[in-house]
Amino acid sequence: MIKDLQGHSLSGATDEAATLYGKAVRAFNLLHGDPIALLAEAMSAAPDFAMAYILKAHLLALATEPDAVEQAKATIAEVKKLRLNEREAGHIAALDHVVAGEWTAAATALDRHSMSFPHDLVALQVGHQMDFFRTNARDLRDRIARALPAWSPDLPGYSILLGMYSFGLEETGDYLRAEEMGRRAVSLEPLDSWAHHAVAHVMEMQGRAQDGIGWMIAREPHWSADANFFKVHNWWHRAVFHLDLGQIDRVMALYDGPIRQYRSAVALDLIDASALLWRLHLTGLDVGNRWGELAAAWDSHADGRTYPFNDWHAVMAYLGAGRMKDVARVAKGYHESKSASGEVAAWGRATAAPLIEGFSAFWHGDYGTAVDLLHGTRFITNSFGGSHAQRDIIDWTLIEAALRGGMREVAEALANERLAAKPLSPVNQAFRARARNAGKSAKRAA
Repeated sequence: MIKDLQGHSLSGATDEAATLYGKAVRAFNLLHGDPIALLAEAMSAAPDFAMAYILKAHLLALATEPDAVEQAKATIAEVKKLRLNEREAGHIAALDHVVAGEWTAAATALDRHSMSFPHDLVALQVGHQMDFFRTNARDLRDRIARALPAWSPDLPGYSILLGMYSFGLEETGDYLRAEEMGRRAVSLEPLDSWAHHAVAHVMEMQGRAQDGIGWMIAREPHWSADANFFKVHNWWHRAVFHLDLGQIDRVMALYDGPIRQYRSAVALDLIDASALLWRLHLTGLDVGNRWGELAAAWDSHADGRTYPFNDWHAVMAYLGAGRMKDVARVAKGYHESKSASGEVAAWGRATAAPLIEGFSAFWHGDYGTAVDLLHGTRFITNSFGGSHAQRDIIDWTLIEAALRGGMREVAEALANERLAAKPLSPVNQAFRARARNAGKSAKRAA
């Protein structure tokens, strides 16, 4: 029986197909290359190769894009016609859940799967990504912690586990160990973009913008190549570091350059573009017609039902482009899901809908409503996607709404909160200075 690099049997594989599959797994591990194309070659070489179909279905489902989810369903239907071993059947059980919008059920199924198959690197990485998309920080860390003792440094893929563990440690606030683990991971595998970005997250959360820029520049050859699927997100991280230092010109150069110059239509890249333009808008910068181009790119993804985190970012672009009918269309999708069951519908009602309304209120200058909606919603937004760094845009918008709306006490309290976490951040220091200056002006007027 032909086996993968970690020793698992591969139903229906040939030697040639298994080699192609191994390359596809490595491309997925590193977020570097085209795993879908490699899997197509593997399936052509071995039409009954179950894990090739399964990995393809996982990749399509993790895209969080409506068309890709439909393709994932079709791929799952094909693989169910094949003979599957116990491990492969475990993957199908998780896939059935995720394409139905039940991310937690899928991730939990892979939790149990990995307890039986701790060396199943694909299951661990797919589960880790599911934990990210459902914002379960504990399982981002503990899914890997449960499996690591079964691994040794000589087992292929070991460094990939270290990179995932680094990100899980960062999202649970264990910054010292997270940075140590991430640096170790990239020393073993320099092309590991996920591990590299985990260290960038540590520096972002600690307010180490200068260190972050240095980290990105020093390792740029490893993460910025055209074949790197994660390159735009890493450019986004560098832009956010510059933004924290008030270096707006550099942020704009990065947006117009590597972040948006190729007009990517990948949802992950569109999220980064929306989030960066919105932050620039919060600084008072007019970003011009950039909103229009970005909004058009969102049209094939923003459907008000597939993945709320994406739709919320699409709404930022629609607001910027003046496309209020599309804002209403997306919001309507979640409001009309009141009778719908399922996890994604619940995320939409509880989190996406108030965020869309809060950001819309901010855009239209209704700062009181924006503060009311965003203040409460920010405490539950870790239920539907993104990292701490990505969701920080909610707090940026909230405090800016308080400042513009004349709610000085609210603004100063929020600035104090942010400074407690990141005391060296120039952005946070500016927030508190603005709030205090507003208070002094009010006293002089009185």
